[in-house]
Order: sequence, then C-alpha cells, then structure tokens
Amino acid sequence: MFLSRSVIRSVDVTLIVYVFMFNMILGGGFATGAIDLGGLEVCQVSSFNKIWATNEGGPGNLGATFYEPSSMPDGFFVLGHYSQCNNKPLFGWVLGAKHGASDPSSLAIPTSYSLVWTSESQKIKQDNNGYIWLPVAPDGYKAVGYVVTPSPEKPSMERIRCVRSDYTEIAEFDRWIWGLKNEIDPNGLNVYGSRPKDRGVQAMGVSTGSFMVQNTGGSADVSLPYCLKNTKSTLLAKPMPNLSQINALIDAYSPIIYFHPDEKYLPSTVNWYFQNGALLYQKGLENSPSPIEPDGSNLPQGGSDDGSYWLDLPIDNSAKERVKKGDLDSANAYFHVKPMFGATFTDIAVWVFYPFNGPARAKLEFLTISLGKIGEHVGDWEHLTLRVSNFDGSLKSVYFSEHSGGTLLDASQVEFEKGNKPVAYASLNGHAFYSKPGLVLQGNGRNGIRNDTAKGKAVMDTGVRAVVVYVDHLTVVEPPWLNYSRKWGPKLSYDIAKEIEKVKKVLPGRLKEVFERIVNGVPNEVLGEEGPSGPKMKNNWSGDEKY
Repeated sequence: MFLSRSVIRSVDVTLIVYVFMFNMILGGGFATGAIDLGGLEVCQVSSFNKIWATNEGGPGNLGATFYEPSSMPDGFFVLGHYSQCNNKPLFGWVLGAKHGASDPSSLAIPTSYSLVWTSESQKIKQDNNGYIWLPVAPDGYKAVGYVVTPSPEKPSMERIRCVRSDYTEIAEFDRWIWGLKNEIDPNGLNVYGSRPKDRGVQAMGVSTGSFMVQNTGGSADVSLPYCLKNTKSTLLAKPMPNLSQINALIDAYSPIIYFHPDEKYLPSTVNWYFQNGALLYQKGLENSPSPIEPDGSNLPQGGSDDGSYWLDLPIDNSAKERVKKGDLDSANAYFHVKPMFGATFTDIAVWVFYPFNGPARAKLEFLTISLGKIGEHVGDWEHLTLRVSNFDGSLKSVYFSEHSGGTLLDASQVEFEKGNKPVAYASLNGHAFYSKPGLVLQGNGRNGIRNDTAKGKAVMDTGVRAVVVYVDHLTVVEPPWLNYSRKWGPKLSYDIAKEIEKVKKVLPGRLKEVFERIVNGVPNEVLGEEGPSGPKMKNNWSGDEKY
C-alpha cells in the first residue's frame, strides 16, 4: 500500500523513489525502472564516469564536463553520452535501451564513427584533449547520441547502439551547455541539450537526455542525432501514475510559495471569488451582470475567446477592495497532470488563482517609480510545473512561470523545504514565480519593470487542500469553471496612454525616453491591458512549457 500523506510528507526524495517501486501492485507500469515504447524497452541511467572537461566557455565561462554512463542494467545498451555545464551540480540522466521481446531488431551496432570535433587545436583550459564522435548508423537505423573519448582512436563499435528509424523522431536544440560563442575558428563547437521537436500531451517524441552539437557560426549538421519515439498508437496509461500515485506525488513534491512582505493581493480559491461577489458580464448587456454560482456552473462553457463574456470584481467599492486582497487562509492550488515526452515523464502543473494583479513598478537607473494603474488587471492565473520521471518517480525539474515565459531548472538547482517540496517566490503585485528571492528586471541593463521577491510571513503550501482538476490519461471530475474559455477580467478599464503620460511628467528629461522604451518592450499581460484566460486555454495546457 502507499504510505499515508502525512508519512510521505516527512520522507526524503530517495525514499519516495522506493515507495513508488515498492507499490507497483497498485501502480501498473509507473516507476518500475523501464518503459516499453512498443518494442523498444528503455531505462533511465543517472550514474556517470567523467571523460573530458573544459574549464572555460559556456554559461558563466565555467566550462562543461562530458560523461559516459558508468553502468547499465542487464541487457541494456548505451545510446549516447551526457554533457553538462559546470555552473551547476551534476544532475542528469540518459536513456539506455534493449530489444523488446516482440522486436529483436530494434537496435543495431554502428558501422563506423565520424569525428565531429576535437579540442586538439583549441586554446582553452581543459584537463586533456577531447574527441566527439557521431556513430555511423547502418541502413534503416539512426544515431540518437554521441560518443566522447579522451583519445583520437575510434571508439569500439560495441560501445553504443543505433536505433531503428521507426523508433526515432526529429530532435532539436535545447538549452546551451557549452561553447565559445564568439569563436571564429571553424573547428569551434557549441553544445546544446536535446529535446523532441514536437512536444505536448499527444506528441510521441522521447528525450534521450543526451546532447547535440553545432559548428560555431554554421548551420546544424544534417547528421545530428535523433530522439526516440513511443510507437504505441496511443499514450497508454501504463507508464503514467494512477490516482493514488498522483496524490502521493502531490504530497511529496507540492511547492511552497512565499509572498513578498508588502504583497496586498494574495490568492484565493475560485469558489471563494465567486461566492464573494465576482460577476459575469456579457457584451451588449454590460448594465446587468450576473452573479456566478460557487462552482461556476452558470458560466458559458467551451467556445472561443470571442470577447462576448468576461468576469469582473464586485461593483460595491468596499466589497471590491476586500475581494482584491484574496483569502490566503482558504486558498488552494489546482493540479493538472499530463504526459510529456511520449509518456516517459509526468508534468504536474500547479495553478494558483489571484482575484487581482497589482500595479507595476519600474527601476529607472537610481529611481524606483510606481506606474499607477499600469499592470493592474482583474484575475490572475500563475503556475509552476513539476516534471517527474515515469521511470522512478523522482522529481527531475521545476518550471517557474514568469509572465509570458518562464525558467526550467533542474531539481538540483531548486531550494527545498520539508524534505522534497520545491520553494517558489511570487513577485510583488505581478505574482511571477522565481526560484530565489531578490530583484529581477524586465528590460535592458539597469532599467526595467521590477519583479521583487522576498520571504514574507505569507506562505502557501500548495499541497494543502490540493484539488486535481484534470488528468489527461484518466477521468476525473472537472469543475465547470475550467471550461470557461473567455477572459477572467475585463479588457483595459483605463486609458493606458494617459497613465503613461502621468508617469512621464514626474520624470527628469533623460529618463522619459528610457521609460517609454521599457513600456514598449513589455508584453500586454504585464501592462494589464486585459484580463487573462483560464488554465485550459493556455498553450502549455496541451503543449510544453515556454522557456
């Protein structure tokens, strides 16, 4: 049986993995250590031996290190080596593979190797020379990773396996790992992570965890490795967690959110918002808005965001000001569970609702100025996403949404409390999520829209009163408000041009132009020009996160 929520909350990440593996009687194929892609069986390997390292170039000019898997489970073969920049702790994985019982020809030995790059001629700090090789696949097969060696001799053909073409898909560059980006030398190199080009809940591409290379200043090599593919006709629930396991994952990994000490606009439940006077408006009937049922059952369902309906705060000023502040004591987060990378990962999106988004502030050189009503809007949906491995149930990364984009971090780069719970900091008034307290500017250099975060007394454990609103591979009861497709706030209710002029009037002459550039360069969401759409209408609901 699964441990109770109170027990799981107190154990560490390593024990969580064992909990999932011990309870497969309830769990089918989730966290069993291997996943069948329809004839090709894959496992996830996180133990490595160092092969070659450089100590400059890449993020922070700290260099990168290249590794090979140190051991493979019986019967599994290496598909590619691993690389990581040196500005963070070693925390990665690559996939190994073996023939499925139904398909003994899914893997093949390469026929040769092509030397992609060597560090011999590079004037860089390195522990020795490094050589990167691309396996030459036999007809009908693809390479899905590189081999790295510390010597110029070709690697053994037994060192890696190629994958039959029907088990592969096109990969693309992910985050930059290493390189000398200003290097003119044609033998220079940039190294990137690898991810499937097509990503989302229905996409079948499977990330290998390996890396990709590109010649500095040149186009991508046409022989770049591919990623893997789940060849099952549908993303079956077998590798995905069942409801009991989803609850255990939420208990184990649900984030803790800290709000700024000066934050006035805190979260609430959607039901509290409706019960406390939120109104539904219809185009053409603006003078007769409708109260909303606590569960949102009288909201229009489906359709498109055609501007015919929107939500707004209560009309009464005292009620309006009270509702703006939310109700943190009763607030909860809403969880959406979906497959990612061909059902080899589970993404758990953690959605938080705020009745109101506060005004923006700007830093203009030595000044911090309030922007009046700029940035204000009714209704604010923000989210964090937990990316969990379906191989072992471990938390691999956390996504922090930040206005129109966000940041994806390895779990090793994230602050934790209560054992396994990632910590997030919500920015003052705007509620963007960051992994560390401090100031982040939206703009260039010393000037921009301020995103201030700090550890105030107001805090939210998103696992408390957690509500699972949607699971892509299972059936759960959806709240009616989830399928409301229109805006959660009215379109611009003030003249933004006048607000900008008010701010400009109080600025010294040379800062007026700086301020205009800042305002013109930020998205409408930050300016508060219109209310947001709900979680199910966001691109990341069925797609990957934007980072």
